This record gives sequence, C-alpha cells and structure tokens, in this order.
Amino acid sequence: MLVAAVTSTLAGRAVALTVAYQLYQLTKDPLTLGLLGLVEAIPALSLALLGGVVADRSDRRRILLLTIGVEVTCAALFALYAPHAGVGGIWPLLALIFMLGVARGFSDPALPAFQAQVVPRELLLRASAWRSSAWQAAAIIGPALGGVLYASVGAQGAYLVACVLFVVSLGCVAFVKSKGRPAFTPGEPFMQSVKAGLAFVVQRQVLVGSMALDLFSVLFGGAVALLPIFASDILRTGPTGLGLLVAAPSVGSLVVTLLATRRPPGQGAGRTLLVSVAGFGLSIIVFGLSQNLALSVAALIAAGVFDGISMVIRSATLQLKTPDHMRGRVNAVSGMFIGASNELGAFESGVAARLLGTARSVWLGGVVTLVVVAATTLLAPELRAMNLDDIED
Repeated sequence: MLVAAVTSTLAGRAVALTVAYQLYQLTKDPLTLGLLGLVEAIPALSLALLGGVVADRSDRRRILLLTIGVEVTCAALFALYAPHAGVGGIWPLLALIFMLGVARGFSDPALPAFQAQVVPRELLLRASAWRSSAWQAAAIIGPALGGVLYASVGAQGAYLVACVLFVVSLGCVAFVKSKGRPAFTPGEPFMQSVKAGLAFVVQRQVLVGSMALDLFSVLFGGAVALLPIFASDILRTGPTGLGLLVAAPSVGSLVVTLLATRRPPGQGAGRTLLVSVAGFGLSIIVFGLSQNLALSVAALIAAGVFDGISMVIRSATLQLKTPDHMRGRVNAVSGMFIGASNELGAFESGVAARLLGTARSVWLGGVVTLVVVAATTLLAPELRAMNLDDIED
C-alpha cells in the first residue's frame, strides 16, 4: 500500500507539472494554468460525497483498482496526444485532466479508508506517520521528476514514465488482499447516507475541530501562492531564491513526519495539534515581516515542521476516531475541507495581497490563524483533551 501510494503520487505530480508546462507553451496565457486547476478540482470536489458513500458500500480495493486504471489510461492517452497537441489544441488535454478529477473524487475517500482496513488498529498511529512521510517525499520529488523528464525526453516521454508508475501502483494494490465490503444498511437512500456522514462529523468535536483548523489555517495563513512576489519584489532573490522558498515548507514537513514514524504523537495529541497550528501561524507572521532570505527560509521550514505535525495528527484522528463503515464519508468530507482550503486559499491570498499589500496580507493571515486556534481551544474542549494512544476509543 505504501509503494502504491508513493508511485501514484509521483506519477500524478509529474503529470500535473508536465500538463501545466505544455499548456503554457501552447497558449502563453497564465489564465490557462488557473483553468487547469479548476478543471480537475470541480469533478473531484463535486463527486467527493458520492465517492464517500460508494467507499462505504463497496469493496474499497476494487474502487482503487478501477480509479488507478483510469489514471493509467489517461497517462497513456496523454502520451499518444502529446506530439499532436500543437495541432489539436488544449481541449483534449483539459478533458483528460477532467477525467483524472473524476477518478480522484472516488479514490480520495477510498484510499485512506482501505489503508485503515489493511493496517491493524494498534499500528494506525505509526502507519499514519509513515503515510504522511511517504506522501510528502513523493510530493517533493514528483514535480522535480516531471521537470527533468520534460527537459530530457519531452512531454511524451514524461507521460510514458508516469504511465509506468501508475501501472506499478495498480500492481501493488492488486497484490493486497481484498478486505471485503464494510457493513452498511441495505437499501439506504443515497442522500440519507450522505446526511449520516455529515452528521457524524458535525457531532464530533475532534473531527470537525481538526478539519476546521486545517481549513482556516491554510485559507488565511497560506503564503505559497505569493512566494513569487516575495522572491521578486520583497527579498529580491530571483528564481534561485524562489526555489529555496518553495522547497522550505516541504523539507520541514518531511523531516518531522519521518521523526513521527519513530515517536508518533499519542498522549496529548489534541493539545499538540493546537500548539502546532499556532506555531504555523507564528511562523507565517515571521515570514510576512522578514526582509532577509535566510530568516524567510527558516520561517517557512518552521511552518512546514508545524504543518507536518498537524498533518500526522489529523490523519490519525480520522482513522482512529471513525468506525470502518463511516470512513469513506468522513474522508470525503475531510477531502472537501482540504480541497476548498487549497483552492480558495490561493484566491484569498491574491485578493488580500491586492487590497492590503503582499507582506501585510501574509502576516495578518498568520494573526487570523492564531485567532482561529484560540477560538477552537475555547469552543472544542473535546479536541483539546484528545489522546490518540487510547486505541480502544
């Protein structure tokens, strides 16, 4: 399962970078890149709740085999079309990205739910740290792999390598034994299943509180979309400095998630989560106020460290505090929170920077994150008192 997740993430990130670069080469229009993200996000987010219900009614391994099969097919079609894109235009590329978004709508809820079936319950906390580490490493290497492949063997070669990686992922999932269908109420209407999943999340402070923390910290405290402006106009470091700024949060996250595989957060996990999100907000404030490249990179590494801690805890919380027959729907809701924060966060950053100025919008976003942490601490005492080493809960 770990190899399947790594190879799939590597391939997906490589495809995303290759498509983005190819589209820009074809159009020379930055708006096309924004359209690219939208074309994938719309089906992925729109189908998330349906995907969650399907994951709670079906064999999750079979869902993953089908969705990875779609990814293999799309990567192969990308490779076949790449030499003809200059004549055929961008719409076939966008159509394939839309299909990948459809597959994501079903795979995103099913994957963590199936992983929780594969891993013994007493090892879920440590497994969560391993999954986060593997995903973070693949998310760092994937775009770099796509860039190297595009430069060396062209778009078609990059898509073919991604296709091979997706095939490896498919084979790994096929190697894992089926765990059968979760228990569910036969004949339950679709909307009733959706409402039951939403109600389960809303009624549990540890779930809705951890999701809300992630949503608002990324929505207001995210600075990734504005890093080119910092590199160009504030820190005046150019493309080299931009590369350091972009890599810094990922390096911090990877280091701390690897450490968590040895010492996973269990006792006092709720307090640790709140402290880590507060630390993320403070790091963003320092970054927004910094005029020095070294300090800015250090602040972003710290932000990545704190975000990595919260990532491990949030992932483990979903697995340990959710019964198996609800995991698909709960992961679907979580995915919608994450997707909304990522998509809206970039938009919010741009609007705030336009109205308030780039640096001011960033450090004020960090302040808002601290306010959100304070409000969550007061309003969600169950989250504050949460432990993850009590595997019987």
